[in-house]
Amino acid sequence: MKKRIAALMVVLFITSPCLTAEPGRVLIVVGPSRHPPGSHEAAAGGRVMKYCVENMLNVPDIRADVVTEWPQDKTMRASAATVVFIGDTFPPNRFPNPKQNLADLAEMMERGCGIVCVHYATGLLGDDVQENGEHPLLHWMGGYFANRSCPHHTSIAKIYPAATISPAAKQHPISRGWKEFTLRDEPYINNYFGDDENKLAPNVTALATSMLPPEKPKQETVSWCVERTDGGRGFGIVMPHFYKNWSNEDLRRFILNGIVWTAKIDVPKEGVQTTLPPLERFEPASVEYISPR
Repeated sequence: MKKRIAALMVVLFITSPCLTAEPGRVLIVVGPSRHPPGSHEAAAGGRVMKYCVENMLNVPDIRADVVTEWPQDKTMRASAATVVFIGDTFPPNRFPNPKQNLADLAEMMERGCGIVCVHYATGLLGDDVQENGEHPLLHWMGGYFANRSCPHHTSIAKIYPAATISPAAKQHPISRGWKEFTLRDEPYINNYFGDDENKLAPNVTALATSMLPPEKPKQETVSWCVERTDGGRGFGIVMPHFYKNWSNEDLRRFILNGIVWTAKIDVPKEGVQTTLPPLERFEPASVEYISPR
């Protein structure tokens, strides 16, 4: 009898939802944001992504949870196949108790969970990083936006009236189904990829580039991905700044492909297909950008 009970406990331990990620479970973490209405709109952007991943026409059975604080529920963290961040700089560093948040996130990464950062969620402040730029996000996602307060590197944030975003790895699954597009936005440039002359590591792939700034153009990496040694995948994209750009089908498909890929689900050959209701449905402060006075 004791042997049968012990065997049952082992089965329960192995199959417990607290310890096993659910295929197709996406955790969307919305961090704080203080940008003017119509820009960032982190909460509404989180709701847009939840709607899209749960209503993909050619990728069924995906579910998303949206939270606005670091999830204390270990079951929620453990069930996520990938975690998506949106907000003003990397949310785990902005929420209370960042050391514990990063430790919790490290557990997720060690089991091979995916990670996605959208626009400013790719960003770290000087207080977040070591003097040489070291931070776990560099390894989990392959690079990051270094705020001007960082001691080791300075990325650049500027709004461009017409930034052209070009595919840089056409054979990669994340590149499926979207084509070069131009939009008014704030694609960050001079992003940080490490101390080796800021070159991408061998396991990091540039997914999109843009010739910026217009007055002195240089090929800048504005989206990238990584396949980590722990088996997990990371994806960073430095757009959209303006909320209304979620309506750009190429950009939206690009982001959704990245979420699907980091969850280790096959990206359809035509890319993720979605239809999007009017953006007002997701309750932004404003769809159109409202400049502060």
